[in-house]
Amino acid sequence: MTGWAADQGVEGSIVTFLGDPRSEVTEALGLVLDHPDPMSVLGNPRCKRFSMLIDDGVIKTINVAAAEDDPAGDDNPTVSLVD
Repeated sequence: MTGWAADQGVEGSIVTFLGDPRSEVTEALGLVLDHPDPMSVLGNPRCKRFSMLIDDGVIKTINVAAAEDDPAGDDNPTVSLVD
């Protein structure tokens, strides 16, 4: 995750990248991407594309890019941006 943060230019900023290799957080948040269409390409269930604003340990906003006709959120990934 450190390499990804460095590549994105956010290393040392207020942005924190976290891994979830066992999908524990993904499942707890209800953000498992398990729709058959993307899974036919991706294989294992993944995390939906999302962003989350957390302030002092409290989730203030969750933005999920998935839509009924776009379960992977590929058509409008900007939905997952936080202002």
